[in-house]
Order: sequence, then structure tokens, then C-alpha cells
Amino acid sequence: MVSCGAFHSFLFEYDTPRIVLIRSRKVGLINRGVQLAILAYVIGWVFVWEKGYQETDSVVSSVTTKVKGVTLTNTSTLGARIWDVADYVIPPQEENTVFVMTNVILTLNQRQGHCPELPDDKTECKVKKDCVPGYISTHGNGIQTGECVPYNSSVKTCEVFAWCPVEDDYHIPKPAFLQESENFTILVKNNIWYPKFNFSKRNILPTINSTYLKNCIYDSQTDPFCPIFRLGKIVEAAGQNFQEMAVEGGVMALQINWDCNLDRAASHCVPKYSFRRLDNKDSAHTVSPGYNFRFAKYYKDSNDTESRTLVKAYGIRFDIIVFGKAGKFDVIPTMINIGSGLALFGVATVLCDIVVLYCMKKKYYYREKKYKYVEDYELGVSETDGTNS
Repeated sequence: MVSCGAFHSFLFEYDTPRIVLIRSRKVGLINRGVQLAILAYVIGWVFVWEKGYQETDSVVSSVTTKVKGVTLTNTSTLGARIWDVADYVIPPQEENTVFVMTNVILTLNQRQGHCPELPDDKTECKVKKDCVPGYISTHGNGIQTGECVPYNSSVKTCEVFAWCPVEDDYHIPKPAFLQESENFTILVKNNIWYPKFNFSKRNILPTINSTYLKNCIYDSQTDPFCPIFRLGKIVEAAGQNFQEMAVEGGVMALQINWDCNLDRAASHCVPKYSFRRLDNKDSAHTVSPGYNFRFAKYYKDSNDTESRTLVKAYGIRFDIIVFGKAGKFDVIPTMINIGSGLALFGVATVLCDIVVLYCMKKKYYYREKKYKYVEDYELGVSETDGTNS
């Protein structure tokens, strides 16, 4: 097979000058175009964009959080009440996560005993035989006793042995019970380490002092490195409405990106924050939306009678997600990528042949000039020797 360069000389030797000039120029331009494209890929993409001259490592991270904020509620059931961190951050510490209660259904002074079940299509009854002793409904609050008792003046339900009175969660408070929680703040302390380069840093940068930390609130324009975030701004930055989300709860991601070029000074390695909602908010799928769970606070009176307050907590769970990659110059990946780039130049000749022999209008003419078929020399010698003998 003859290369594109040798092919040009072949045309010059065996064809007219006018045809040689036109065809050689076309083939040469194709060859140079392919080489320039490969060169642009190697330099632009591999070395400039992907930094192919660097060794890379993935981030190792730890996160701690601290929420602050106080709000006041005043209801007929509870009266005036202050809610602080100990009330609405549940549990006090989690790994890379913090839950802030924004709405609540409280069932006060529950005691174990007999009481009517909540009415629905399986618990409503008219006579005793409609209730089955010992029956436990998947969505019920206790064990049926077999009695049919009045729930209110117009409805009867099956009696249950349970924590009484049973919880009524049919009506979620709107607006959210702790609607002022959008003004609460969360301090995120994040330490990262790149073990391959023995490089560590934290998101409270050396330029941040205690005075600044007490007064700053994260803002992507004015305070992009402040590690204190207002909850309402986090939700707003993700394109959501805090007051709507606070009613039934949800899951938010606070993302910290540590992409660092360690060929530069360490001061250039800084965190970049972003926010998004993780649970789907889809008007077409309204079954079991948001985020909630139950817990109880237990008490005993002077008569050693146990009671509890059942809390169904709705709120926003903030997941702190840390990711990143660091790169630093290293000879080995540099030489590997240079060698791979040089090897790609061999593709230029192959691509040139493909275009010339299969894509151009004169492809049959080029194919005829590129290949030359000859007789087998050794076969001809053998036949000659056989004739002489």
C-alpha cells in the first residue's frame, strides 16, 4: 500500500501535470485537515481542558452542622410557646444530614386504654358484629376489642386498645406551624483531604475571622465563602418556595464542590456551593408527598401512670453532599498522553486513504493508481526451470 505522500509522487510521474496539480492539492488538504483536527484534540481537549498532564485524586470529606434560630407560636392547644434548636432539630446530630421540623401534628396526653378508632371505610360500624376482636389493621392505631362505640354524635367506629386518644392526622396545618423557620440558619463545617497529595483544607477559609463568621450569611454574589446558610435562601436557590415546602416537608441537597488544581497556590482551592431539591415535586404524583416521621415524649405522673405526647413531625432534611477532584502535574500521565497523541497521527493516513478511495468522485481513478498487481516472481522461475529439464 502506498501512503498519501508517495501517492502524490506517483500521480506526478504517471499522469498529466494539470490533473496531478488538482488531485494532489485535494489529497494534501484532506491529509493536513485530519492532522490539524487530531492536533487540536490532543492540545485543546486532552491537555488544556482535561489537564492530561496531571495525576488526579478524589476527595475524602467530613461534615458537621449546627442550626440556630428561635420562633414563637401561640395556639389554643399549647398557648404561647418558644421553639428552639432542642425542639425542632431531630435528632440533634446525624452524619452529613440535618433535619429541621417545620410543621407538626401533636397528640397530647395519650394513655394506654380503650377508645374509638379513627373513622374510615374499614373501621366505621353500626353494630357490634361489624368489629372483629383481635383484628389489627395495617393503618390502624391499635387492636380491635370487638365493640362498636360512638366516635362522635353521628359516627360509630370499632373500639381499639391503643394509646388514647388516637392521632388524627387527616388535616395538616396550613400554613406551616413553624413558618418562621425559614429564618433559621445552619453552619456547615467541612474538612476535606486528598490523600494522594497529602493536601487538606476546610471550608472555613484562613481569611475568615470570628467577627465575620458571627455576622455573615451565604450569598453567591456578596459572600460566596460564608459557611452559614439561611434555610429560606437554600430552598429559594433551588427554585422552590419555602412556605409551600414547609407544610409537608421535603429533602434538599446542599452540595459542596472541591475541584482543585494543585499546580496553583493552595489559596485557589476553595469550595463552591450549590443547591437542589432531591425529592420529586410533581403535581401528577400527589400520593405520600414530602417528608415526615413520628416520635413520642414519655412522662409519668405522681401515681406512676405513664403518658406521652405523640409528635408527627414534618420538615426539611438537608443532605450535605461533598464531591470533588484534585489534580497535580506528574510525568507519567504526561508521557502517556503525549504518546497516545503521537499515535493518533498515524490515523491521518488511514482517514486520508478512506476519503480518497471511497468518498471522492474520482475514487476509481485513485484506486487504480494506488495499487499495482504483478506476477508472482517465484512461480515464474519454477515454471521456467521445469521447462528446461
